[in-house]
Amino acid sequence: MPINIKTTLCSHDTLSTNHAVIHAVNVSQLTGFSDTLEGFEKNQVSTQTADEPKAGQTVHIVGQDGYLSKIIWLVDETISATFSPWPYAALKQALPAGDYSISVETFVQHGLDESALVLGWLLASYQFDDLKSEVPAVGVARLGVAVLEHFKAVIDEAEAIALGRDLINFPTNHMSPQHLEDATKKLADQFGATVSVISGDDLLTQNFPAIHAVGRAADVAPRLIDMRWGKADAPNLTLVGKGVCFDTGGLNLKTGNYMTLMKKDMGGAASVLAFAHMIMASGADVCLRVLIPAVENSVAGNAFRPGDVIDTRKGLTVEIGNTDAEGRLILCDALTFADEENPDLIIDMATLTGAARVALGPDLPPLYCRRDEDARALMDLGMQNGDPVWHMPLWADYEQNLSSDIADTNNVTSDGFAGSITAGLYLSKFVKPETNWMHLDVFGWSPSSRPGRPKGGHIMAVRTLFHALNKILK
Repeated sequence: MPINIKTTLCSHDTLSTNHAVIHAVNVSQLTGFSDTLEGFEKNQVSTQTADEPKAGQTVHIVGQDGYLSKIIWLVDETISATFSPWPYAALKQALPAGDYSISVETFVQHGLDESALVLGWLLASYQFDDLKSEVPAVGVARLGVAVLEHFKAVIDEAEAIALGRDLINFPTNHMSPQHLEDATKKLADQFGATVSVISGDDLLTQNFPAIHAVGRAADVAPRLIDMRWGKADAPNLTLVGKGVCFDTGGLNLKTGNYMTLMKKDMGGAASVLAFAHMIMASGADVCLRVLIPAVENSVAGNAFRPGDVIDTRKGLTVEIGNTDAEGRLILCDALTFADEENPDLIIDMATLTGAARVALGPDLPPLYCRRDEDARALMDLGMQNGDPVWHMPLWADYEQNLSSDIADTNNVTSDGFAGSITAGLYLSKFVKPETNWMHLDVFGWSPSSRPGRPKGGHIMAVRTLFHALNKILK
């Protein structure tokens, strides 16, 4: 990024002498706080809150020297009760360029979380300008904190999310399966991980036929990327991310309006790499493996066809009801491979179904999970920290809708009902029943800009999974 997100956070002693101080004030206490100010400051409060003051509003106070000296940030119990970064991102985006610190006393008084503030501030500083030939120079709003090192974990989280956003935002000619392999190797080098890759026809000789079938029609060869990090005797966590770097729909070709955003169909891969970044940066006691089947679902004479029956690593044969349901095909080989090592937990993340968006919209990813207590913990934590998931059922009665007359299973149902659930049921066929496995059907995209979440690539559920790791990895 031309402006790295870390440049918006600094040590307090590097702030300019005329920096502004942010005071958190409950809406109901604004009058009392205003009475403590100088007359000319009180007049500015009155002018800017002539209408009914609201939580989230900022009041900008200019000192007699002409510099911005105070920000009054109006809060209420809703803001005070959350660890979500988004209210703090809105605060950051309401401020002009310049240097800022916070009134620790007022933040503590209102139960506001300084780590959530820093995370929101950094996420609101993200921008994707990498492919622009000229980037206009803009001022930066910098937040000063007393001890910068205290926020290393938060900075690491923000950098991980920025990495994931970048990977999704790059178009496919800059983020092909080869580019995705290169990005994984770069991340591995940063943290001392190792990477191996199985590519092209080697996928057939090493028994990954479904990955090969989906990606063989593209100019850039399909591949399975395998990254490992951590101590062998630590709890084993395997992350599997769908890496469809572009999805035409195959011979069941998407129409243009549905194909436009298909650079984001590797959002699952971007998510697990962001998750891996958080884990490795934290030094967590985890034996981590990341598997990314990376392909382009292209149209050519050797593309797989509707009605074909393909093999899988598991040994199950799959009738192709629709070539546009390709993500589950590459995931099924990767999940089988992951399960062969009997890890303590497998988590897959994928931009898998439009049905998930119809059911829950773009912000709420469905979670399919074999342990209800883990699902409840993730839902509760996600609601608290502004990174939600929603537990959905692996409803066994729907599995019959994936039946095939000529193969072990179809990759889609004929009726179209419960598309996200049946996709999860399809994947479950490739993970042993006793394996602790979670599947998240993420959107990976913000359709419009909101504070801290600009239009474009969006990393979902990863913060919640990371902070719940000690609870769910057991």
